Amino acid sequence: MLKRKVVIVISFMFLMMSMMGCGSKGTSSNVENNKDSKKDVTLTYGIWDKNQEPGMRAMADRFEELNPGIKVNVEVTPWDEYWMKLEAAATGGALPDVFWMHTNQFLRYAQSDMLLEVGTMVEKDPELSYDNYPEGLVKMYEYNGKNYAIPKDFDTIGLIYNRKIFDDAKVPYPDDTWDWDKLVEVAKQLTDESKGIWGFAAENSSQSGFYNIIYQNQGSVIKEDLLESGYDMPETIEAIQFWTDLILKHKVSPTLAQMTDTTPIALFTSGKVAMMFMGSWMITELTTNENTKEVADIAILPKGKTRATIYNGLGNSISAKTKYPEEAKKFLKFLGSKEANLIQAEHGSAIPAFEGTQAPWIQYNTKYNLWAFVEMLDYGIPFPSSETKNKWERNEETYRLKMFSGEISVEEGCKALAEEMNEHLATEKK
Repeated sequence: MLKRKVVIVISFMFLMMSMMGCGSKGTSSNVENNKDSKKDVTLTYGIWDKNQEPGMRAMADRFEELNPGIKVNVEVTPWDEYWMKLEAAATGGALPDVFWMHTNQFLRYAQSDMLLEVGTMVEKDPELSYDNYPEGLVKMYEYNGKNYAIPKDFDTIGLIYNRKIFDDAKVPYPDDTWDWDKLVEVAKQLTDESKGIWGFAAENSSQSGFYNIIYQNQGSVIKEDLLESGYDMPETIEAIQFWTDLILKHKVSPTLAQMTDTTPIALFTSGKVAMMFMGSWMITELTTNENTKEVADIAILPKGKTRATIYNGLGNSISAKTKYPEEAKKFLKFLGSKEANLIQAEHGSAIPAFEGTQAPWIQYNTKYNLWAFVEMLDYGIPFPSSETKNKWERNEETYRLKMFSGEISVEEGCKALAEEMNEHLATEKK
C-alpha cells in the first residue's frame, strides 16, 4: 500500500511539473479559447422585402430568446439590388449565412455549390419533416436529388378589385362564377375614359399576369418533360392573344407604355384601375395605402377552360461557406418550425408554408377576403422554371414587349419565342 501511495504521489508531482513546464503561454491559450467560445455568434439573414422585415425580425428575436449566444442581423436589400448584391457576395465568398432563395435563381446557386445541402439535416431531425409543407414547394428547391432549402412561404395570384369603383358603377363584385367573358364584360362597364379609369390592368408580368391565363387555357410555358417550350401550343397562343386583346382590342387596360410609366399597382392604388391580378405577397401594399385599405378586396381568379393560378414560394437557404454552419442550421430549423411560421403569419408577412399555420395570416386583415389566396392552392400550378430560365426569361421579355405593344402578332411572337427557348432547353442536363 505504501509503495502504491508513493507511486501515486510521484505520478501526481510529475503531472504538475509537466503542466508547469508547458509554461504560462499554454495556459493563457486555453483561457483565450474558452473566452472565444463564449462570444456571441452573429448570423446575417438576407431578405428583400421591407414590408416583411417586422415579421422576420420578430422571428429572429424569438430565436435569440431560445438560443442565447446567437444573434441574428436581418439585412434588407430591395429586390432590384438583391441578386446583384448576392452575386457580388458569392464571388467574394461573403454570402449572408442564411438568406431568402427564389425559384428563378435557385438552380444557378445550387449548381455553383453556393448553397449548403440541408435535406439530410431535415431527414435526421425528428422535429423536422418536409411533409409539413406543400410537396410542390419542396421539389422547387431540389437539385440532383438533394434539397437546399426549407420552404418559407407560398403565394398564389388573386383578382383584386376596388369596391368603390364597382359601387359607383352599380356593378356587382366579382365572385366564383366569373369566367374570361365576364371579366371582359365588366371591365368594359367599368372603363370610363372621362374619369381616366380602366376596368382592368393586363400587367406585363409572367407570375402575376399571363402565366395564369396560359394554364387556365390548358396551355403551357414548358411542356411536362421539360424538353420543349409550350409557347407554340395553340392553347398558349390563344391565351396570350386574350391578354393582349385586353390592351389593344377591348381597350379596357392601360397600354404597355402607360404601365411602364406608372406601375399597374400604383394605378390601382390611385383609383385609376378597377381590377388586376395580384400576388398574395403584395397585400401590405393595399393594407397600408390610404386610398385602398378601406375599399379594396380579393376574389379568386376568373375561370378559363379550367381553374388555375400560378403558385410559388420562397425558401430559406444557408450559404455553403458560412463560418457558422451549426448555428445557421439551428436558425434554419427554427425558421422552418410551426412556431416561426405562426409568427410570420401573425405579422401578415406572407402565407406561411407550414401546414395548418395559415389562419393567422387570413385573420391579419378581416376586411379582405384573404382566404381566396389560400383556397386557390388546391388548383395551383408550380411557377414554371428550368436550369436555363435566367436565359430564356430574357427572350420572354423581348417578345412580350413586342406582342403587347402590337409591334408583332401574338402568333409570330410566340412561335419565335418557342424556337429560341428550345435552344436553351436543349443545353440543359436531363
